[in-house]
Amino acid sequence: MGKTEINPLQLADAILAGALLDAETALTILRAKGAELSAVLAGAHRLREAVFGTRVETCAIINAKSGRCGENCAFCAQSSHHRTDAPVFGIKSVDEMVDGARQAEAERSHCFGIVTSGTRIKEAAEWDLILTAIRRIRAETSIEPSASLGLLDADQALQLVDAGCATYHHNLETARSHFPEICTTHEYDEDVETVRVAKAAGMKVCCGGILGLGESLEQRTELAFTLRELNVDSVPLNFLNPIAGTRLEGLHQLGPMDCLRAIALFRFALPRQRISVCGGREHNLRDFQSWMFMAGATGTMVGNYLTTAGRDRETDLQMIADAELELLAD
Repeated sequence: MGKTEINPLQLADAILAGALLDAETALTILRAKGAELSAVLAGAHRLREAVFGTRVETCAIINAKSGRCGENCAFCAQSSHHRTDAPVFGIKSVDEMVDGARQAEAERSHCFGIVTSGTRIKEAAEWDLILTAIRRIRAETSIEPSASLGLLDADQALQLVDAGCATYHHNLETARSHFPEICTTHEYDEDVETVRVAKAAGMKVCCGGILGLGESLEQRTELAFTLRELNVDSVPLNFLNPIAGTRLEGLHQLGPMDCLRAIALFRFALPRQRISVCGGREHNLRDFQSWMFMAGATGTMVGNYLTTAGRDRETDLQMIADAELELLAD
């Protein structure tokens, strides 16, 4: 079979008019190099600017409960199946969560996420603390509160909405076909159902995954198309930062251009969804971090991640200013 030829600018215009990216063209994007990659990035940039203009957003999180997770996700430093240096602590206080939101607001983030380890929140006392924190963040700040609390049922989703939670974050992590290589302690359909439950309750859903987990290019495309089918509202793209003590500690699959090709793929597949580049960008994009916006990203996570340090916030804000982009929070 001969190589598929694409004109990325024409493709961008067709997608803006309602066309859907197909699997063959997606693989062409993921294999683009040299001048062809430059054209792909130009097409992704056209899509981003056509839908979102020059506005980008930053988000921040708080690791509100860390470690002792019974899931065996191959990449995760917080899994009890691994032996890592990740911090282990119980649920943080309401004041600590609210103070984190105030700091994120002062640093011009648009969204603040409360993130907990574990399959789901099982203890009523922990659930009540989180709901109280969300109510206070909604009442005392202008930042949008979000939560990432694991698997969710319909009643919990409605309680989050009532408390004022704007967005529920729940990653699929990888393609369905690759998931058994990454996690065997729960089913992929449980994650998909949580996404549907959160949407049905009225929350926006932030759902993406981690690239560089040993998946094929076809499986990266599969994940993008699954997110398209679920009609998620925003997509966080993470790139594996291998952690010593995890099953994937020796895996190094991605270079900067791989990351840019992947961002572009998700932009072409999901033209109207926000795409935020999050964990692992420092490790994988390196000197090309500012290129993520040219590749189609509309935002990034700033500050620290769950168990690894992020880049200095002022450096990231300067990067956004240098790219002549505007923060959504301004």
